[in-house]
Amino acid sequence: MLSKAQNKYIRSLALQKNRNEHNVFIAEGAKIAGEWLHSTQKIQYITATKEWMAANLSLVAAHPEAEAHIVTQAELETLSIQQTPNQVILAVHRPPALTVSAVDHWCIALDTLQDPGNMGTIIRIADWFGIKYIACSPGCVDVYNPKVVQAAMGGHLRVNIFETDLAAFVRGASMPLIAATLGGESIYSITRPKAGILVIGNESKGITPEIQQLATTRVTIPRVGGAESLNAGVSAGILCALLTQS
Repeated sequence: MLSKAQNKYIRSLALQKNRNEHNVFIAEGAKIAGEWLHSTQKIQYITATKEWMAANLSLVAAHPEAEAHIVTQAELETLSIQQTPNQVILAVHRPPALTVSAVDHWCIALDTLQDPGNMGTIIRIADWFGIKYIACSPGCVDVYNPKVVQAAMGGHLRVNIFETDLAAFVRGASMPLIAATLGGESIYSITRPKAGILVIGNESKGITPEIQQLATTRVTIPRVGGAESLNAGVSAGILCALLTQS
């Protein structure tokens, strides 16, 4: 059973300032918890129903550093950010921040991306297509926001996500910079490079002018129907499929 202080602490991790202060984030749900518990990442708390604990004793035993607490469904609901709470919530120690100065394979660069769902989806997309790097500008949503972690479905464990000055990063890159813009060249007509940096911009403002000016190529997904636009996550998925697959 959790104490009131522990309950308050776990709930406080919904806020970025508290995640930053404690270097801990939340991973919720059986699937996502399983991903983190199968890893070597350090876990602070395992909070779960007795049914989940009974079915996952080996995973719990693999993390002796973690405090494990059995709670009722009602207690779990007080901790959850989900409308329908899952059986388990982890408090996970955040890995050290990465500093990456150059990449030699496909990379996604995110220019002030704000929506947690889009961020998590793009991490999951990178994981699916084997893209090992995501560069985030300082204005991006926190990659350990609970909604990002939820949408990424364990992608944090396999994709190197780092914050950087995007302009300086792309200037130092030896690969082409492909900017996703509404006024770009059709993705179907460009010559596909063997590797490159794909830039996805802010949901409402797009890619900043400074980054656009550094682009080798500006691409768009041609519109056939009447939709005004595609969201950032959908666009990233289509572009990654067309750019990275032979």
